Amino acid sequence: AMKKPGFGIRDSRCATRRVSRRPNRSSRTPNRGSAAGFTLLEVMLSIVLLALLLAGTWGAIRTSVRAMHSGEIAIDRTNRLRVAEEFLRHQISRILPLAYGSDEATNTNYVFEGDASYMRFVAPMPGYLSKGGPYVQTLRLVGGRSGKQLVFTDYMLNGFDLENEKPSDKDPSVLLDQIQDGKFEYRTLDDNGDLTDWLDQWDDPTITPVMVRIVLTMRPEARVTFPDLEIPLMLDVGAAHPVGRPGSLLNSRGSAGMRKPALGGNP
Repeated sequence: AMKKPGFGIRDSRCATRRVSRRPNRSSRTPNRGSAAGFTLLEVMLSIVLLALLLAGTWGAIRTSVRAMHSGEIAIDRTNRLRVAEEFLRHQISRILPLAYGSDEATNTNYVFEGDASYMRFVAPMPGYLSKGGPYVQTLRLVGGRSGKQLVFTDYMLNGFDLENEKPSDKDPSVLLDQIQDGKFEYRTLDDNGDLTDWLDQWDDPTITPVMVRIVLTMRPEARVTFPDLEIPLMLDVGAAHPVGRPGSLLNSRGSAGMRKPALGGNP
């Protein structure tokens, strides 16, 4: 049968349209090369880099914490040294000419005792540590585990017995430790009124020195330096030879309980 003219051309155009409307399967197929994930080697390298980063951060944090602790320890050590220095200067400068004991055989009153590692005197305590009245106070350099220690003890003068001295109810207070070497020295006036050389032994317990010096050398691990303390006594009773009962105030002439002359010259 003969085909009508134009019929074949129209069919070919329709077929072309139908073909063009079909989905392109090749365009929807994913590209396996572009959608692939990380390789095992890349993952391991990433983990190693992350671990190195965390290790560096942790090291920096530990270094900062150690530096902070070292700074706090240094500040605490310096503050302790400063407090001990101020306490020593305060107590020694306020030594009182009060007898805390006597020797009836020699008629000697004990007002001050001291050598290179030991010192005893009477002075008021700070208000926050005092129960009222003067105290018999002792400073000693004693041996310890990490060097020598500067220890402090105190007793109330009222009721203190030098011959039957009883241990204090509380343990000695450690003012400083890690001391390599140290000594106490004393100074008084000679017959001409001039200051004598420093002495590490005080021979006359009936009088007080004019000045006291504390020399301490700290151990290297202490990391602090103790300055030499030269402390003048506020109440100058040096070169006075007192005679009186324990606890009595001694004037500059060394007499206890003497009355001052009344006005007008009458005793």
